[in-house]
Amino acid sequence: MLNILLTGVGGQGTVLAAKVLAQAALEKGWQVRTAETIGMAQRGGNVVSHVRIGNKGEQVHAPLVSRETADLIIAFEPAEAARVLPYLAPAGTLVFASTAVQPVTAALSKNPYRASDVIANMERALAGTQANLVPVDDAALTKAAGSRKVLNSLLLAKALQTGCVPIDVEDLRAAIAACVKPRFVDMNLQAINVAVGE
Repeated sequence: MLNILLTGVGGQGTVLAAKVLAQAALEKGWQVRTAETIGMAQRGGNVVSHVRIGNKGEQVHAPLVSRETADLIIAFEPAEAARVLPYLAPAGTLVFASTAVQPVTAALSKNPYRASDVIANMERALAGTQANLVPVDDAALTKAAGSRKVLNSLLLAKALQTGCVPIDVEDLRAAIAACVKPRFVDMNLQAINVAVGE
């Protein structure tokens, strides 16, 4: 059984990324359950998508990932990564975009929100565990891909490169073709090429 969480800010494509991941698993013949917990997403609030995959023939009875069981977390923003850190399994992998998305409250605060501070706190929290922390320079990758709108495809490709999920880049390409609106398929496939260095 694979437990995967995808988290980000409303509008970043978290829900679509979960759908693509689930489609890739379905195409392998695995049972999949998904769910979203969305809080004011349309206003920049947090979004968490749960994807549970029976990759060894297991029946998946419930869609929600429990605390300390996520084999993989894909975070589209550092603070959102920190928010779901309690869900990461002791030997899980956390792939996260390193660019901060400033919440409205940060603009009103005397203390600025810095991604570097959040990342340092996560590193401290995971010290002594077997967790694998994988920062992604999303600013450079989205610039190379030509659009910030493909962040979800970039992060999915980077996460699959870690090898913690038995889905490969070709599976991802097929799932994108099945799930993404036709006019956006090519730009998302190009994003995967950028992410994997092709």
